[in-house]
Parts: sequence; C-alpha cells; structure tokens
Amino acid sequence: MQSLQTGQWLNPPPRAELSPDGLLVETGRGSDFWRETHYGFTRDSGHFLGVETPDGFTAQVRMRARFETLYDQAGLMVRIDERRWIKAGIELSDGQACLGSVLTVDRSDWATGPFEGDPSDVWMRMSLGGGVLRLQASRDGRHWPLVRLCPFPSSERYLVGPMACTPERAGLEVRFSDWSLGPHLRKDLHDLT
Repeated sequence: MQSLQTGQWLNPPPRAELSPDGLLVETGRGSDFWRETHYGFTRDSGHFLGVETPDGFTAQVRMRARFETLYDQAGLMVRIDERRWIKAGIELSDGQACLGSVLTVDRSDWATGPFEGDPSDVWMRMSLGGGVLRLQASRDGRHWPLVRLCPFPSSERYLVGPMACTPERAGLEVRFSDWSLGPHLRKDLHDLT
C-alpha cells in the first residue's frame, strides 16, 4: 500500500496538514478542474495530492467536509496529464450536495445526481485496470454501490489521490482519512463489498 506521504501536490492548497491520521486541506479561491464543455473555459487550478501508481490499482479514501457554496467539491482524482483525468466525489450544485464525476479526455463531461446519505462523511473508491475505470461510493466504508463504469485512457503510470476545489470561494476544510492504494480488487461488477 502506498502512503499519501509519497504524493506530490498539483496546485498546493493554502493549508495542508499531512499526518498519520490523514490529510487536512483548506481550499483556495477559484480552484477547479474543468475543460471547455458548456462553459467554454479551461481550469486546472484545483488541489490534488497525486500518488504515482502503475495500471491495475484500487484507491479509496474517506472524506469529511461541510459543503456550503455552489461547486464546493472533494473526492478522488486519477490523472495522466491536464487533458486526461477523472475526478469524483461530493459537489454542491443547486443547493444540494450531489455525487458527481467529471471524466476528461480532451473535454470534460459531468455526471451528477443526489447522494442518498450524509454528504459530510463519504467514502470514495476508484478501481482502474486495462482501460476500464470503476467508481464506487459508500456511506459506511462497507457497502459500495456503483457510481460509474467508463473507459479511461491506458497508461503505464497514473497519479491518484485526494482532490478538493472551490471555484466560487476559499476556505472549504476537508478531512481525508482511511486512505488505501493497492492492487486492483478484481471483484465482480455486482459485488458491492
């Protein structure tokens, strides 16, 4: 298992405290990841602590935060470069904390829907192998419903880790804990453990 201690920051946040218990992040204003679609702009200013890993991995993390402002977001990211990445987690949209993901291969898409749980305490899991990414979310770290299954560009190496953004403000405090990064789980698609 690879530690967050080995991670490298893309756009370090104004405050980040890494300890054996996890990672505390406080976001900066105008931080975001997005490429072109609908809005017409590109932003690559979000906070991301990336741990390098080869293909065939599963990463998961628990995150706790109070989402209060439009587009407040926190979760996991897998990244090859500025044109190929996916981010997923909780994002505040239209006054509601939603479970969402943005897949970017040259341009960004956005898939989102209501989260049926406490959005202030959520677990995220990403499994990637052989060009297929499986995204899951959990309310308790034990039951893992599917959120998204999608193709993702193949690469010998990826960066994966916690991500947080606040396009409309500064000061979202996110606590990431229970980080793990290891070999792909290789579970059946309908195995929700």
